[in-house]
Amino acid sequence: MTMPYSEPLAARAPAGRVIPEPPRRGEPGGEPCGICAGAATDAVWHDDLWTLHPPVQGSLPGTVWVASREHFDSFADMPASYAADFGRMAGRVERAILSLGGVARVHLNRWGDGGAHFHVWFLPRPLGMLDARGMYLPIWEDVLPNVPDAELAAAARKVAAALAG
Repeated sequence: MTMPYSEPLAARAPAGRVIPEPPRRGEPGGEPCGICAGAATDAVWHDDLWTLHPPVQGSLPGTVWVASREHFDSFADMPASYAADFGRMAGRVERAILSLGGVARVHLNRWGDGGAHFHVWFLPRPLGMLDARGMYLPIWEDVLPNVPDAELAAAARKVAAALAG
């Protein structure tokens, strides 16, 4: 596992803390929720609780993000029906991404700092790309050349078809 940067790297001090933190999209005082407003990429699959979306400006075909159909922020305030279904949904999405072939592992990430609507990312680690194991995958994803959005959407549609099948 390696960073996608050449040596020497230099650690820097973090910026000062900002308290209170500024509101995120979908929070009172923040911009409107992009998911609720329909400003996100169109869903390529959905069920009663979840929607599945392709990313834009990404480098790993097969990456998708899943959002709750209902607006809530986190696991801490997730309704019981969603909590009971999350593992089933995550397992189905992972199996669908693995079915694309050429995928060694699927990483599940939830950052939640950009918007207050619950969403998680599924990132496929390409088979044989050992540098990108573990925490390094999102770093590599950020520096690898982007593939066309149409290719990301086509891969997401294949994931959706596997979910529907």
